[in-house]
Amino acid sequence: MSARMLVLMGSGETSPTMTKTHREVLAAVGSSGPAVLIDTPFGFQENATDITERALSYFKRSTGARVEVASFRSAEAGSFEKERFVTQVRQAGWIFSGPGSPTYALELWKNVGLGEVLGEKLVSGGAIVFSSAASLTLGSLSVPVYEIYKVGAPPAWREGLGVLAGIGLDVAVIPHYDNAEGGNHDTRYCYLGERRLAMMEAQMAPGQWILGIDEHTALVADLDSGEARVTGRSSVVVRVAGTERRLPAGSEFSLDDLVAWGNATAQPAGGRPGTGHSPHGSTEPEAVGTLEEALTKAAAEFDRAIECRQATIASKVVIELEEALRSWDADTEQSDAASRGRSLLRSMIIRLGQAAEMSSADPRNALGPIVTLALEMRDAAREDRRYGEADRIRDALTSAGVEIRDTPQGTEWHLDSGTASSAPQP
Repeated sequence: MSARMLVLMGSGETSPTMTKTHREVLAAVGSSGPAVLIDTPFGFQENATDITERALSYFKRSTGARVEVASFRSAEAGSFEKERFVTQVRQAGWIFSGPGSPTYALELWKNVGLGEVLGEKLVSGGAIVFSSAASLTLGSLSVPVYEIYKVGAPPAWREGLGVLAGIGLDVAVIPHYDNAEGGNHDTRYCYLGERRLAMMEAQMAPGQWILGIDEHTALVADLDSGEARVTGRSSVVVRVAGTERRLPAGSEFSLDDLVAWGNATAQPAGGRPGTGHSPHGSTEPEAVGTLEEALTKAAAEFDRAIECRQATIASKVVIELEEALRSWDADTEQSDAASRGRSLLRSMIIRLGQAAEMSSADPRNALGPIVTLALEMRDAAREDRRYGEADRIRDALTSAGVEIRDTPQGTEWHLDSGTASSAPQP
């Protein structure tokens, strides 16, 4: 029997934050069965295929894993498609699912008995890695996020798959626990906020409690050893009747401890609300910044380099920013930040061109590395059929005084000043 693993992620499932966790879990289950991605939670979205492809690309690039798609996007699927989906999941050694709508996923999954299949997996062996919307479905209770936050439905639980009850966790899993997107209003607790969460807590049966997972954070449970740990950037939270115990990244504890904390009617000894407690010790979490942090850092360093006329350093900042954007490309929750990052990148290219024009030195020496990078980005965008992005890169280069020529031998460039400098792209 292969290793039995359960991983619950708060968000960032296809970002650099969770890469190390994915690698470790995939290594633990080995070749016990195919690795599959379930596309149901976002199956209703018009860009479902794009989300799937980006996730597959992330796993291949970041972990080397060959992941198959266990597709079940609509209730209109025929009997054969439904049975094929269930069979794929049953045979898998590693099962992943992530963002989308938890209620949409629940409706489809209950129809084919997926809860029972996943429960069997926790007994027979394999890894279940669920994040965001998918993780919301695994508990006894589930949050209808869109219905409450977007439509205005009264705060009330939906019945979950109940998979976690099989390992003693009679819980409601709440990812995005520390979400702060609201700015001037409370969007913690997966967009519920404190007021609505308190209303829903009052509806819970005795013995039920909340297992919160902060964003870019994971609870990794080894069911064979009975041990669990927290990875990523923040904390896992045990919340009982409004009282919280925080388990920060690096914490290690037993599943029995987790169950005991959740079943307690008062704050357990050794901790207080808002603090972490790790009876078996902890290690420092892996330092992985967010894309927002990368943008802020890049903008400041680029401004400093331009001000000090350090073209080489400025070019290095642009290259590092492009690498950061590429590494976060599969994380759909960072789409706004990625859009701002691409805009920042184009702005940097223009400013480098302007700085080179004002330099007494040969501007080709300053522009060469950044133009080469920009052309590589343009070629990649064209290969991916992102023609709008390719055109914007070309426009940015043109604004910087660089003329692009596409030839049978490759892409060449030269300066508008008439002093040619060409370099065919491989």
